Amino acid sequence: MDTQVLIIGSGPGGYVAAIRCAQLGMKVTLVEKYPTLGGTCLNVGCIPSKALLDSSEHYDQARHTFKDHGIRVNGLEIDMAQMIKRKQDVVDQTCKGVQFLMKKNKIEVLQGTAGFKSPSEVEIKKVDGTTVFIRAEKIIIATGSKPITPAAFNYDKTRIITSTEALNLSEVPKRMIVIGAGVIGLEMGSVFARLGTQVEVIEFLDRILPGMDGEGSKELKKVLEKSGIIFHLDHSVMSVTTIGNEVQVTYQSRESTEQKSMKADYCLIAIGRKAYTQDLGLVNAGILQDEKGRIVINEHLQTNHPHIFAIGDVIRGAMLAHKASDEGIYVAEFMAGQKPHIDYNLIPGVVYTWPEFAGVGQTEEQLKEKNTPYKTGKFPFKALARSRASMDTDGMVKVLADRDTDQILGVHILGARAADLIMEAVTLMEFKASAEDMARICHPHPTFSEALKEAGFAAWSGKALHL
Repeated sequence: MDTQVLIIGSGPGGYVAAIRCAQLGMKVTLVEKYPTLGGTCLNVGCIPSKALLDSSEHYDQARHTFKDHGIRVNGLEIDMAQMIKRKQDVVDQTCKGVQFLMKKNKIEVLQGTAGFKSPSEVEIKKVDGTTVFIRAEKIIIATGSKPITPAAFNYDKTRIITSTEALNLSEVPKRMIVIGAGVIGLEMGSVFARLGTQVEVIEFLDRILPGMDGEGSKELKKVLEKSGIIFHLDHSVMSVTTIGNEVQVTYQSRESTEQKSMKADYCLIAIGRKAYTQDLGLVNAGILQDEKGRIVINEHLQTNHPHIFAIGDVIRGAMLAHKASDEGIYVAEFMAGQKPHIDYNLIPGVVYTWPEFAGVGQTEEQLKEKNTPYKTGKFPFKALARSRASMDTDGMVKVLADRDTDQILGVHILGARAADLIMEAVTLMEFKASAEDMARICHPHPTFSEALKEAGFAAWSGKALHL
């Protein structure tokens, strides 16, 4: 069996690459090992977690803020089965949408596992037991990532779980221990904390959300602590074990040898993800990997074999669905002889807690490390009329600009709808805008976006207008 382009993996990188290749006139074959398309993001990642985050936020508002709006609620209770069902409905609809797009673009989809036999031939072991050998002119590896689960944590998918299993819990736990204060740990921890679970987070580092703006991270930690989440920073986990219907986590401070332990109904492992290349036969194709198991690529996302590309979580860089999608588009257009472009400095990152936390460009810590002269403009959401109207007053906008040229170097938003607001910053920075540009754009009133105007004003002129 021959094809022009063979794509291994149907996540946001693989299926978007398939669509773009088809749009550019290529014959495309897409291979996926699972029965539904969409990869981790659509099935057990971005989409289902956001569905549960929204559901839990509605419940939390009904418990705590509806009365302030003059809305009285009696007999409020959680129907966990319906919450999980709604989440699954969202997932199913989204995955069916991807399946429709494959048919619309005449993309051949094979269900099975792919393994290289040589740099030019891939063996597909289909679910019906048959085997197909495919020779392709171009190959794109988009197999994504899997959660990191150290042996000492005794991951059993029952009581000691990852986010995959957490998305389908049939009960609201009384207590949950989360290992890792990164994006996944905080998002899933937020879901259950809102539903009434006592959540405790153990983090090896001395802060939450490493890599994001430090000041914003500190503010988010305070907000999450108000919601009841307990943090144990600067601690390492020694072991996780199951005892009956409970889990026991043994941990210790990095500054002490004294070991402590705590028990809970569940332990959620959220210490990061690793590139998934299992059974892919990379050795047979002579495809190079780095020390972390990621596929080595050049600036055009080509492996050491120019006709084989790799995108998404399986290569270097942030493990983000939108990064993978843009890389899929890039590869398709590059193969078609076009001149695509990705600015990795301008790929936004978002944490979907409430308030949301989003950032793009350089953080203050990175600018200091590089000795880049910069100036800062900040504006708190509590000073914004729209925030007071909706009672979403936590957080702020921070704009970092070059001290001499005024060009925006980074924008970091902790606040309501930060995930959507960050795109104003991304767009401006893509066109090399200044803080003055951000300040002089007329923003509608009253909106959350006015906080960006104010922070831009503060960075440019030294003072915000409404502070």
